Amino acid sequence: MVSEVRTQKRRLPGVNLRPGSVKQARAEAGLSLAQVGKGHVTAPAIYLIETGRTRPSLPTLEHIARRTGKPVEFFLADPDGSIDETQTRLHELEAMVADGRNEDAIRLGRWLLDQGASPYRLGRIRLLLGQAHLASSQPERAAAFLAQARAHFEAVNDGPMLAECIGSQAALANMTKSKDAVALAEKALAICRGLSPVPTPIEARLLAILATAHVASRDWDNAIAVFEQAIDASSDFFDLRRLARLYSGLSTAYSDQGHAEAAARYGMRSVALLEVQRDRIDLARSESNLALILMTRGHYSAARQHLDRSLELSEEADLEAGRSQVLLSLCELSLQEGSDQQALDYAQHALELAERLGEEASVAEAHSWLGRIADRRSDHKAADREFELAISRFEELGMRERLLQCHGVYAEILERRGELAKAYVHMKLALQASRPGLLRSDEPAEEEEERVSSA
Repeated sequence: MVSEVRTQKRRLPGVNLRPGSVKQARAEAGLSLAQVGKGHVTAPAIYLIETGRTRPSLPTLEHIARRTGKPVEFFLADPDGSIDETQTRLHELEAMVADGRNEDAIRLGRWLLDQGASPYRLGRIRLLLGQAHLASSQPERAAAFLAQARAHFEAVNDGPMLAECIGSQAALANMTKSKDAVALAEKALAICRGLSPVPTPIEARLLAILATAHVASRDWDNAIAVFEQAIDASSDFFDLRRLARLYSGLSTAYSDQGHAEAAARYGMRSVALLEVQRDRIDLARSESNLALILMTRGHYSAARQHLDRSLELSEEADLEAGRSQVLLSLCELSLQEGSDQQALDYAQHALELAERLGEEASVAEAHSWLGRIADRRSDHKAADREFELAISRFEELGMRERLLQCHGVYAEILERRGELAKAYVHMKLALQASRPGLLRSDEPAEEEEERVSSA
């Protein structure tokens, strides 16, 4: 009797998961059961994994991680199968960063590091700390944590998280006006698109960062093209908040290119989507951006409505970061409307807030507006003092474009006052700021002022 030999495919052992992690990741990515399993497992199988009725093999878990844009360790229970306080708090940290509660996130992230978190969690904690510091306008601290996180993800060969981390470094480069922003964003995008399958949520985020980098370098055509790619990528999953941010960025790009109608149209779309989401933080920012576009078109009444709404939303959300910029926009609008006292109140409030939060760019901007207000009041001594403070801070920050504008505005004020020699010096400095090396600067400014006066 010949015995029948049956070959049976060896079943891979299942991986212990943190309860609810697969469903959480799928929800945050905006994917359906079928979309998560696409190309690997069926939708019912994903459902059984989500409900804990079956455990996935490691290849299946890696597939779920790629599809949802999460690291594998996001899904894992502790090695001993338990879920300790540290792991629970890590997921609280993720929620804080996602909600913009950055001060709370920084405190919790440092606590987690102090607890001696296990090595497989360190990369994620440091990335989240870097993102929280980045959102809090603390670039030096953000840079240190992001560099550590990047080294971790490179060491463990975690492609999705490495792309996410380099993308955050590109966002940091955007904040600091670094020329590396485009290159970093393109590198992150290349890593993301080299994964199989491509994690669409990460790709959409990276495209938005790359588009913002093109805006910073005034490459409007590429900025608009990449923003549109990001919007197309976002259509693969349901995330109204991200889509609203992309519309806001596209609005900014069109505005800077001089297409006011298109800018206003996309700005309105952003505000409408965020209203649906009840996302106060992003809605406050989009309301402010839309107001600036309306101001350039001379629609001051509508602009004030959106700026007032932005200020109200930031106060409701207890969002202080960036509020000084809204106050400075209200200062500018008040000057346009001829209300000097109201403009002064907004500028002083913005300066106090920016100094307390360490927002150096806003501090410089506030001094610039205080200089204009002092000029309107014929207080020449105060105007000179404020512009000198603004110019010195813009120089320290390396903000060349704002430095150019500040020199130019101050030169116009000096010319109206009849101080032609001093005005000439600042016009020359403005030209040098716009095109470094164009003019020789061998001659000290004081000697040149004397020469122009004698002429």
